[in-house]
Amino acid sequence: MKKKMMTALLTAAMLTTLAAGTAFAEEETYSIGISQFAEHGSLDNCREGFLEGLKEAGIEEGVNLEVDFQNAQADTGTASQISDSFISKKVDLICAIATPTAMSAYNSAMASQTPVIYTAVSDPVAAGLADEDGTPVGEITGTSDKLPVEEQLAMIRALMPDATKIGILYTTSEANSVSTIEEYKEKAGDYGFEIVETGINTIADVEMAAKDMVTKVDCINNLTDNTVVSALQTVLAAANDAGIPVFGSEVEQVKNGCMASMGIDYVELGKQTGAMAAKVLKGEAKASEMNYEICEGASLYVNTAAAELIGYELDADYIKDAAETFDTITVE
Repeated sequence: MKKKMMTALLTAAMLTTLAAGTAFAEEETYSIGISQFAEHGSLDNCREGFLEGLKEAGIEEGVNLEVDFQNAQADTGTASQISDSFISKKVDLICAIATPTAMSAYNSAMASQTPVIYTAVSDPVAAGLADEDGTPVGEITGTSDKLPVEEQLAMIRALMPDATKIGILYTTSEANSVSTIEEYKEKAGDYGFEIVETGINTIADVEMAAKDMVTKVDCINNLTDNTVVSALQTVLAAANDAGIPVFGSEVEQVKNGCMASMGIDYVELGKQTGAMAAKVLKGEAKASEMNYEICEGASLYVNTAAAELIGYELDADYIKDAAETFDTITVE
């Protein structure tokens, strides 16, 4: 009798262990490829926030998520190779950080219908990733870092009451930059400004363009243009030599030497993107069923050290309510 009971208990224990092992084996695991266009603070923050957003949804790297991270180093050809490699590896989803990588990823993923979730794409419609009403053009969606243009112009006017000309450098091949330039030109007059624009093709063009621009304008306004941001220190050097301020478009640019910005939080933008990706990975929604989302709100960031470097006196009353004020310049 005891022997039979022992056998029954052992059998039950084995079945329990087997069931637990089966459940463990069947736990959902995911693989994603992250393609980042360039190496700079705002895009790094997007990636950090994206993984954090996935983790908050129960999808964590090293637990139930495999991540293949690649950086295109601001080269569109490399971006295409990266997205093609992700498709050949049959990842479950591609996260594309910045417009050029989003466009490359969508082109690579179109045939396989691999979902693409993008972030830091200022104008998904201009980039051909969404229709005018915000609906995706395929299995692709994500978040937009559309710049708060009017808030930025209002800030520049408050800090530079006598300025008339704002210079903007941009990459002619970046669809987002082209559309943002148009918005600046459309709204600048409402704040008494004229936009002086200079288009570049590669990072090698930035130095000469910046040195020429500082002779024509009262300040420079930097976009989230990936090529220009990658050469931000070159732009700052030219502006500092001329004694004029550079305004950034987000907090990392202010940390790196821009005088001020009305910008969005790119970590939060990444989290918002991660939450969208989690829905797709879990099968709760298809990318094609979710309109792209915009990160709402803008905060003032100020760098007093950048102002001191050019002998500029900031309006203390205006900057006292800044979300963050930095008194050092961090060069990456």
